[in-house]
Amino acid sequence: MNQEVRVIKTQRDYDAALARLSVLMDEEFAQDSKKGAELELLALVIESYERSQIDPIKVDPIEAILFRMDQMNLERKDLVPYLGSLPKVSEVLSGKRALSLSMIRNLYKGLGIPAEVLISGNEDFDMEAEPQYEYSKFPLQEMHERGYFSGFRGDVKRVKEYAEELISKFMSEMKSCSINPALLRAPLHQNQSRLMDDYALLIWRMAVIKKARKKQLSTAYVQGSITSEWLRDLTKLSRFEQGPRLAQEFLADVGIALIIEPHFKKTYLDGAAMLDGDMPIIALTLRHDRLDNFWFALLHETIHVQKHLKKGSENDFIPDNLEDKTRTSQIEKEADDGATEAFIPKEEWDNSDAKYSPTYENVIELANKLRIHPAIVAGRARHETGNWRILGNLLGKGAVCKNFEDQLGAINLHTS
Repeated sequence: MNQEVRVIKTQRDYDAALARLSVLMDEEFAQDSKKGAELELLALVIESYERSQIDPIKVDPIEAILFRMDQMNLERKDLVPYLGSLPKVSEVLSGKRALSLSMIRNLYKGLGIPAEVLISGNEDFDMEAEPQYEYSKFPLQEMHERGYFSGFRGDVKRVKEYAEELISKFMSEMKSCSINPALLRAPLHQNQSRLMDDYALLIWRMAVIKKARKKQLSTAYVQGSITSEWLRDLTKLSRFEQGPRLAQEFLADVGIALIIEPHFKKTYLDGAAMLDGDMPIIALTLRHDRLDNFWFALLHETIHVQKHLKKGSENDFIPDNLEDKTRTSQIEKEADDGATEAFIPKEEWDNSDAKYSPTYENVIELANKLRIHPAIVAGRARHETGNWRILGNLLGKGAVCKNFEDQLGAINLHTS
C-alpha cells in the first residue's frame, strides 16, 4: 500500500520516514512504479531534513589566511601590506587581534580570500564598494569618551584602528534616518577663519536623532501650532528655576522634541532645528551654560521650526552658531528677529529705561513687567550696546546644565 510522502518537521517524522524507506528498499518493484516514485521522493525529503539539522561548516578566517599563505608561499612579512605591521600580523595570526574591516578588504582584494570566509558579524559589508567616508576624520576620541561605541573594549588607539566598523555599527542603528552623505562633500558653515568640521557635525546630528527617538512623543506636531501667543507663553517659563526643563515639556506637548547634546570640537554649535521624518527636533549644545544664551537659542530654533523647517528640502536641518557674525541669510534674520520680538516686543523695548540706561534696577523692572527672566533683558542690553562687561551677574551662569543632567552625563561641556 502506497503512503503519502510529507515534509519532515520533527524527529518523529524523520524516524517514521527512515522506517518507510527501509521497507521500500527491501521490496522489489519497477523504477517507474508508484512505489519507485515514493522511494525517490522520500529520499529527497529525508536529505532535505538532514541538511537542515546540520550546522554549515564554518571556515576559520585565520585558517583561511594560513592556507592562502601556504598556497602562495608567503611569509608573515608579506602580510604587512594587508594588515598594517609585523606585530599586527603576529597578533592576527595568533588570534589576539580581530580583523578590522580595512584588513578584510585588503585580504579580499589582495589575496583573493573569499569574502564569506573573512566576514564575521559584518554580513552587510560590501567588499566591492569603496568606503563611504574617510573614517579617520570622525571625532573618534570624543565619541569614545562619550560612550558612543557601546560594548567596545579598547583605548583610543584601538578605536582608530577599528574606526570603520565602529562608525558603521553606530550608523546602522539609523538606517531609517534620511541624512544625506553628500553633506560631507562641502563645508556647511564658516565662521571667519574657523571651518566647521562636517564629520563631527554629522555624528552630532545622528546622536541627537537617537536621543529624540527614545523620547517617543505622544503628540504629533501640527503645522501652525506655534503662534505668537504660544511663543509668549514659552518665554514666561524662563522666570522659573526649572524653566529650561519646563520648556522641554512645553515643546513636547505640541510634538517637538527638545534634545540636549553637547557640541564636538570644531563645530562651534549653539543648536539646530531638524526633522526626523515628520517630527521636529530642537537640539541645543549648552556650550555656554547661561540662561540668556539658552533661552535665545531655544526661541531662535523654535522660529526655524515655525517658519523654515521643511521636509525634503535643504532646510530639513538648520545648524546655528549664534556668535557667527557672517550669518546673513534671510532665514537667520527672521529667526533672530522672531526670538527677539517674542521676548521683548519692540514697543516695550523702545519705551523702557533698560534700553537707554541698562542698570541692574532698570533691567529687573522690565523683566518683571514682561514676566521673563532678567538674564534675557541683560543679554539684550549687552548685545545692543556691544558692552559685554555689563550685567554679567544677571546672565544666570551655571543655571542651565543642572536641568539636564540626565542627558549630559559625564560629558565635558566646556570644550570648544
